[in-house]
Amino acid sequence: MGHFLIGLLVVALSIGNVIEEAYGEIPRPVLSEIDWINKRGPFLGIVAPNNYELNPLLDSQAYVPYHRLPSIDFAGRKFRFGSILNHRVVIVMSGLGMVNAAVSTQLLVNLFRLRGVLHYGIAGNADVNLQIGDVTIPRYWAHSGLWNWQRYGAGIDNELALEGGGDYTREIGYLEFAKYTNGSDNLLNRIWYQPEEIFPVTGTPEVREHAFWVPVDEYFLDIASKLENTKLPQCVNTTCLPRPPKVTIVDHGVSASVFVDNAAYRTFLRSKFNATAVEMESAAVALISHQQNIPFIVIRALSDLAGGGSEISNEADIFGSLAAVNSVDVLVKFVGLLPQYRGSKVQSE
Repeated sequence: MGHFLIGLLVVALSIGNVIEEAYGEIPRPVLSEIDWINKRGPFLGIVAPNNYELNPLLDSQAYVPYHRLPSIDFAGRKFRFGSILNHRVVIVMSGLGMVNAAVSTQLLVNLFRLRGVLHYGIAGNADVNLQIGDVTIPRYWAHSGLWNWQRYGAGIDNELALEGGGDYTREIGYLEFAKYTNGSDNLLNRIWYQPEEIFPVTGTPEVREHAFWVPVDEYFLDIASKLENTKLPQCVNTTCLPRPPKVTIVDHGVSASVFVDNAAYRTFLRSKFNATAVEMESAAVALISHQQNIPFIVIRALSDLAGGGSEISNEADIFGSLAAVNSVDVLVKFVGLLPQYRGSKVQSE
């Protein structure tokens, strides 16, 4: 029996050596740093889409990086550690699009002890009643880029491919391309919007659920509502917006790995989904946070009227930077309204 146990130990150690050399494993020095930083958690996890939105936060006087361990590099991402108004934070830049946002958020929630996920940045605007610089906080997010593209000749009463098995549905609705032609027949027919398949940690492994609209955390939303109508800067140098930008709670935001610079599609997203913020990452952050049972909220400042159509939208290059700064200002104000986590007093690191 003793020889058997020794043999098992040798095999286990051999497997460990193989795993240690495998690609994708967390290197031991990095794992040690993660263990050290997690003992100082939990953290607010902050996801920024790109440098354009990340840098104003890093340059903010509210952000104080840890001196002992300012960051950890892993899997092509840099996870930065510090505090915002005495709240411990870990910040990661996701990169463009749904895949990058999902990967970065999944790494964030798996590697670090979190008390919530905060996502911020700029977005296209689908609501003509709002303007560049306004900061929106949607109650729900949806991925609007998962489709079942119906074959030519099939109608709205025809079952979609694989619909009978529960893989696809006609419940959410469709976009019919023929409505956007100038009279000729359109072979593209229509696309039907689909919910995501999700596998929540609170469910049974490999038993799928479906989600289209993902709600932000109610407690976070209640705190964010205190920021409504906050007036924000309206000028870049001597060029000013018609009114000071404001913070507003809206119903819906939609995301897809598509840059929407088309007024007709913007109008469709507004009429079909009552969407305000239109961008490329937030639904991925929402879906990962939802599946991992982590509270989350999204703060998106409007940088342009998607597809144009207003005089102000033609000045997006001027006010885009203002929108990015406004998203950071509201993020910091939101963090400042959160209660301090018991036992999380920030010390000099």
